[in-house]
Amino acid sequence: MADAFPLHDRLALVTGAGGGIGAALALGLARKGARLVLVDRDPDGLARSEAAVRALGRDVSTHAVDVTDVERIAALPEAVAARHGPLDLLVNNAGVALAGRFADVELSDFDWLMDVNFRAVVRMTHAFLPMLESRPAAQIVNLSSLYGLIAPPGQAAYAASKFAVRGFSEALRHEYAGTSLGVSVVHPGGVATSIARNARVGPRLDPAEVASGKAAVERHLRLSPEAAAERILRGIARREPRIIVGRDAAQVALIQRLMPVRYWSLIARAME
Repeated sequence: MADAFPLHDRLALVTGAGGGIGAALALGLARKGARLVLVDRDPDGLARSEAAVRALGRDVSTHAVDVTDVERIAALPEAVAARHGPLDLLVNNAGVALAGRFADVELSDFDWLMDVNFRAVVRMTHAFLPMLESRPAAQIVNLSSLYGLIAPPGQAAYAASKFAVRGFSEALRHEYAGTSLGVSVVHPGGVATSIARNARVGPRLDPAEVASGKAAVERHLRLSPEAAAERILRGIARREPRIIVGRDAAQVALIQRLMPVRYWSLIARAME
């Protein structure tokens, strides 16, 4: 069966492209023949991703931009159009984490996480929407999380942001049903990236407890970014509305569907 949204020669923008899933998505898209616009606040990571894409002979431009920078995000569509022409695929991947129960974190850190994980998705989508609407076929892909399906203790900020991404994406998909613009929301499970290791920490948490918690989380991050990216790209090409990534995410999604209120009592025991 032919793909509903072939990726060859599409112009794709990926945020958080300097590492992790974003870098793997950039490389995977390049291998499938896409042209790339890479965005990340880390210039070194961005340079590595650019070099990997160029080594495959694909056209690529980079933008060392923090996705919370309102003015620079608003200016991106004009810069992209001037360099490449109109965008076909927007992948909102950039994300951060915050460790600690709600009572132990600062509201300023909560706001910072929401700005990166949710408000930046809204801003990027709003900025590029006119361009995407004008294309014969286009796709918006927003990365939520396993924690956009369930909400564990100690993840109030992260889960709130990823549930928000899910709700925003689903509403947007319904608004554009029957048009040339598709919307996919992605729910990765445990992917072996540095997001947990680099998480901000609530100031009232014991450092030993934080180290133990991060180590416990990392033990569940088993899927490689490359495998995650391949699953996501397959879902994009098929225009899947919901892309579940990893066996753990598929199992947890099923448990949540069967036990929408009491799921955590079962999942917590399984994790122990």
